[in-house]
Amino acid sequence: MRTKRLGRDGPEISVVGFGAWEAGGSGWGEAPPDDQVIKAMRTAIESGITWIDTAEVYGDGKSEELVGRALEPFKDALVFTKVAADNAGTGLKPEQVRAAAEKSLKRLQRDVIDVFQIHWPDDSVPLEETWGAMAQLVDDGLVRWIGVSNFNQELIERCEAIRHVDSLQNQFSMLRNKGRDDLFPFCEKNGTGIVCYGPLAYGLLTGAITTETEFDDDDWRSGKGGLDHYYQPLFAPGALEENLAKVDALRPIADRLGVTLPQLALAWVVHQSGVTGPIAGSRSPDHVAENAKAGSIELELKDLEEIDSIL
Repeated sequence: MRTKRLGRDGPEISVVGFGAWEAGGSGWGEAPPDDQVIKAMRTAIESGITWIDTAEVYGDGKSEELVGRALEPFKDALVFTKVAADNAGTGLKPEQVRAAAEKSLKRLQRDVIDVFQIHWPDDSVPLEETWGAMAQLVDDGLVRWIGVSNFNQELIERCEAIRHVDSLQNQFSMLRNKGRDDLFPFCEKNGTGIVCYGPLAYGLLTGAITTETEFDDDDWRSGKGGLDHYYQPLFAPGALEENLAKVDALRPIADRLGVTLPQLALAWVVHQSGVTGPIAGSRSPDHVAENAKAGSIELELKDLEEIDSIL
């Protein structure tokens, strides 16, 4: 597993991380057994992944609790978590930000959060107040580095006026690659590391989903569970067929290189300029181990050009 530094001042981390959104259970259909989730996380660390990304809103804190349990034998593993606006999380007012960090620390069974992130912007609270509170957490030793998620360049620049933004976490994959021509170069120049969620397009890039696949009503990919901003460009009628055609066109490249489709998708993200690494989640320990192998795959320029011609 290769490693990269997260931005200018951040930690050295594996180029593939583990995402614990599914670990919380909510929004993904029937939740897997806790023991299975914990085994998947431990498999990630044993496979060379050095960091797990979670959030207070994933399962109303359950994801963080499971991460804490999973990492009991792995004290050196890094934890990234997030505070969310009060329509779903604790809130982004200064006193709420601190309360969220303290609650996350308790659930994670940790003395310090490695990377603490704002989950998404909240126009009802001045960003400068929120970011000032995030910076104070670093000064007080509760947090080592601070970052943002689902932010654009203008919002990052407003944060920079107060304290450096160590990381950006945005949705990014072969099928949702907005930002790589403008936002990513800005972050690279700014010294802000980029970690990408949804790099497998929520299963589409695994090759296991077809037009016949049926999702449970409480799985957002059914179109009935909310998160329409994720559903429409990926799974809505018309978009799904277009995306699956791209997946089929990518299969021969994966076969020629001797890798799986998910490994190709993750390796492609790793190779994007400015990106530190993708966040790949799975309920299956076997899939986690396979995903981790993407961190050692080298793609040549001709491979990247062929992939881009498909995308």
